[in-house]
Amino acid sequence: MNESNGYAVFFFPQALEALGDAIKPYLQDGPLGQHVLCNEIDTGGALLEMTIQGLTTDGKTVMLELMVPGSMVRMVVSSQSDASFGFGPRIPIPIPLTELPALGPTAEPAQASPEAVPSSAADESPASTPSTATPAPEEAAKPAP
Repeated sequence: MNESNGYAVFFFPQALEALGDAIKPYLQDGPLGQHVLCNEIDTGGALLEMTIQGLTTDGKTVMLELMVPGSMVRMVVSSQSDASFGFGPRIPIPIPLTELPALGPTAEPAQASPEAVPSSAADESPASTPSTATPAPEEAAKPAP
């Protein structure tokens, strides 16, 4: 499947048992279980329509359409020819760490300490400080206006 675009359709175990010998010629084994490799799928409607490219006994290429109830399908995996297909550990590519350049003539050096709030001329925060007084019990039970 790596050489072309397509889909891998995985079925529930009960579905494979119910389909029996009829599905066996189309199944392929893989590390995650048996699946059907398709060129195209159509998921609209109650049946999942799978278009499969096959070969006749005399070597001619034929396009087959296999339809199964959508409730039998566990998962559909899409494969693209420009990417590898399969499941495996994702190994991150190490990126060399370099110091980022300053973004303008007014940029501060990387060693400068960050400031969350800009300083004001009066040396006090522009935000008001919250009141710590507790309201009277009769005022606390009333809804806000």
